[in-house]
Amino acid sequence: MTVGLDERYRLDVLDEVDSPALLVFPEVIAQNIDRAVAMTDTPQGNCLRPHIKTVKCREIVDMALARNITRFKCSTVSEGEMLGAAGAAEVLLSYQLSAVKARRWRELCSLYPATEFASLIDNAVTARMLSDLFFAHPQSVYIDVNVGMDRTGIRPAEVMQLLEQVVALSGIRVRGLHVYDGHIRDTETEVREVRTAAVYREVDALRKEAGPLLGDLELVMAGSPTFPYYIGKPNTTVSPGTFYLWDAGYGKQFPELPFEPAALILSRIISIIDEHTICFDLGSKAVAADPPQPRVVFPKIDHYEIRLQSEEHLVLTVPDSRRYRVGQAFYAIPWHVCPTVNLYEELLPVIDGKVEEPWSVVARNRRITV
Repeated sequence: MTVGLDERYRLDVLDEVDSPALLVFPEVIAQNIDRAVAMTDTPQGNCLRPHIKTVKCREIVDMALARNITRFKCSTVSEGEMLGAAGAAEVLLSYQLSAVKARRWRELCSLYPATEFASLIDNAVTARMLSDLFFAHPQSVYIDVNVGMDRTGIRPAEVMQLLEQVVALSGIRVRGLHVYDGHIRDTETEVREVRTAAVYREVDALRKEAGPLLGDLELVMAGSPTFPYYIGKPNTTVSPGTFYLWDAGYGKQFPELPFEPAALILSRIISIIDEHTICFDLGSKAVAADPPQPRVVFPKIDHYEIRLQSEEHLVLTVPDSRRYRVGQAFYAIPWHVCPTVNLYEELLPVIDGKVEEPWSVVARNRRITV
């Protein structure tokens, strides 16, 4: 995979930055957000409801808010708290609450009353628990529909039965259907388009069937690979998240999407082992270890293979190690940026070649205040 790094990625103070470090480039982030906003503008208004699980920091949320993005998705109570503090209008927790988390979520709702908070349900027991907890101030909920991901949610055939069971509960309000199609990752755009069309037909039929019971429900659809195919559908919002920072994995799988890497790991060679082997300070504690290798891409190293990775080390095989020196610094693009961000306490923003004040990855914490 070839990735070009232009002047926007310049770092003039290389010798002042320790490694490994996660650098972010606000100019590229802004460009990615602008492109997502342009893609999701429709005659009925913008349909972007971006997921914040990738970035987990206030500064990037503020960049989104400055572009009139007011609705968001999140995965944790801490991410929801960060969004409430930033002034988001709507926050959907794409997670079904346990009783413990529901009490935290209720506290969060009272802390930021100007934000409409919502969560997911996929069964009547959870719905009744939420209704009891939120009886004084009813909670908005979305039905989590399993269209093939097989991780959470209920099958489409079971949705109407659940709606009939929960519609009379006074402590919740059913706002819509939540549909994550993360199993649709085909590299061929035509195949993805056909598969997402089938998903949409199924859930839109459900929405119409539920209409007499609950009115026009919102559909919250998709992740980064599939969101373009739902843009412009009636009362439908789309929820990509990786687009802010992008990564080598999605760049390889979905090259037609117009986003560029905005988070790069600064790493250094710490040892030259033999004529074909070099070692970097880039272990599994510095980059997401969930994908198989490659977990990073080095855009400025040619013809290398990743030989092994441990907690603090990454060993490469190269044609000729004499071309390299101990201490030499390189950029590495994460293959999966979302959990990579979660490994760092702070992001280092680089503007015009200089490192500015760090951005705290505040929502990586399991708890902020709530």
